[in-house]
Amino acid sequence: MKLTIVYDNEVKKEGLIADWGFSCLIEGNGIPATLFDTGADGAILLHNMRGLGIEPSTIRIIVISHAHGDHTGGLPSILQANKDAVLYVPASFRGTIPGRKVTTVTDPIKISDQIFSTGELKGIEQSLGLKTDKGINILVGCSHPGVNNIIDASSRFGKVHGIIGGFHGFRDFKKLKDLSLICPCHCTQYKSEIKHLFPEKCRGCGVGTTLEL
Repeated sequence: MKLTIVYDNEVKKEGLIADWGFSCLIEGNGIPATLFDTGADGAILLHNMRGLGIEPSTIRIIVISHAHGDHTGGLPSILQANKDAVLYVPASFRGTIPGRKVTTVTDPIKISDQIFSTGELKGIEQSLGLKTDKGINILVGCSHPGVNNIIDASSRFGKVHGIIGGFHGFRDFKKLKDLSLICPCHCTQYKSEIKHLFPEKCRGCGVGTTLEL
């Protein structure tokens, strides 16, 4: 399974654009190409996709973590460029998407063979559990329900191996000590502290970062 950071506050590859927001593409053998969140700006999202060699029309599934603009702003643009993708949105997501199959997520749900949703936690946000040979890797948007709660909810899918995405103001760092992969992105307030505490487990994040899980 391969993750590619398409939208983030930092950039790791020349020619791509950093902006406040988050988006990540999930790919792999037997896995439908799945876009998790869409960043804040559709033009930047599509620019970064072009720079990364990602064809928008190949995306089969779009998952929205939560309804904040820095995660949904690119949605109209990607829907215009892709006429077929189905959507999974949290129950707190407001608005209609005519002509699309939309699954409203409240409880944990299987999205594809290796991708599961935690369900909408704390009435605001869903995260994804990605099943790999090493265990469950969690993909998060902003972790508004709390990293601790997200890890606990993801544990139902198997042993948690890693976590990738925005951690917001999370600082209960001992919760990360048993993980093998930590990739703080986007809104993570204590990114430098996490990198200092877990230098061997921590991966840098930015537009263009790829992770092989």
